[in-house]
Amino acid sequence: MKWVVLCAGCLTQMILGGIYAWSEFVPLLTNEYGLTSSQCGLIFGATIAVFTSVMIPAGRFLQRHGARLTATVGAVLFSGGYLAASLSQGNFFLLFLSLSVITGAGIGFGYICPLTVCMQWFPNKKGLVTGVSVAGFGAGAILLSGVAEHLLVTRDMDVMHVFRFVGLGSGAIALCSALLMREPQPDSHIQSHNAPVRPVLDFNLLTSRNFLLLCLGMFCGTFAGLLVVGNLKPIALSLGLGSSTATLAISVFALGNAIGRIGWGQVHDRVGSRLAIFLSLAFLGLSMLLLLLPPVPSLVQAAVLFTGIGFGGCFVVYAASIVDQLGIDLFPRLYPICFLWYGLAALIGPPLGGIVADATGSYGISIAMSALFVLITAPLTWFLFQKKTLVRL
Repeated sequence: MKWVVLCAGCLTQMILGGIYAWSEFVPLLTNEYGLTSSQCGLIFGATIAVFTSVMIPAGRFLQRHGARLTATVGAVLFSGGYLAASLSQGNFFLLFLSLSVITGAGIGFGYICPLTVCMQWFPNKKGLVTGVSVAGFGAGAILLSGVAEHLLVTRDMDVMHVFRFVGLGSGAIALCSALLMREPQPDSHIQSHNAPVRPVLDFNLLTSRNFLLLCLGMFCGTFAGLLVVGNLKPIALSLGLGSSTATLAISVFALGNAIGRIGWGQVHDRVGSRLAIFLSLAFLGLSMLLLLLPPVPSLVQAAVLFTGIGFGGCFVVYAASIVDQLGIDLFPRLYPICFLWYGLAALIGPPLGGIVADATGSYGISIAMSALFVLITAPLTWFLFQKKTLVRL
């Protein structure tokens, strides 16, 4: 049963991760329905912000009602948002309400389930299964962008019809996956024999040094990664890549994102939280610096791949570290709080890269600043991270 749950979790994450393919719809929304680029950017940024914010009540809902119902609510909201968007006729406020609010909330409910349930089924491989379960989220953009391009370009389908297709098709897959979600029985041999007594979530826990460092690492890593991926095509074009090669860079980043989510999970299982955090941040910062070297197409694609790998580590290292520090019981309530810093990074990183580029004519300064930010945070977490757990159980 545990392998069925893991596969269902990966499939759920792949469907939800299609949000990273949003840029596929932007040209048609601006050219055919009169939306501005800033309006399209706001829809994308707000979707991630709602997604991360909703994870907090979704975590409580998961603890009270179980994974199957929580994932089902997520699938229904996800599908309903896209179906409502298909009826909007390009109206910005209806699109914002449908996609940013409703679909964003659905992603929040759906995302937390595979993380929690898969670690319950595989208590001795928390980092690995976390990476595997969320790798689909990183690869989701490859799947949806390919499908959307086929429907929009090859089939010449209207973007509103594509929204309906995504709502019905992807929503149905997400719902079927949700019905396969279940927790192991309390007396199952899968549960750890030395499971700690459930701790109480209090203010001292949220303000403890280690938890604040985890939040800082999440913000810095996702800030830098989102600054790149949110402006990736213009960055690639500014480095001399052709249009098709620049588009390919988006898939290369998504591939690296998926690889990173699996690979850094295994690194965490082998070296522990403190070293895994340090290595993942250092790797991300150094990878971004490669984008500042003389522009050679193969080097640019390698830098994009490595940056994606480093970015993907943010979504497994901190999740597994929270479980290591506090156990699985508080994970559905603590991780969403840490994840909020990803939402904040999404609202700041991509727009900041564009603002700096508009002012200076180059993305180099913003890339260098964010890479330096990450490289300063890496040793900071190494020296300040405490070896003891955050609370005594």
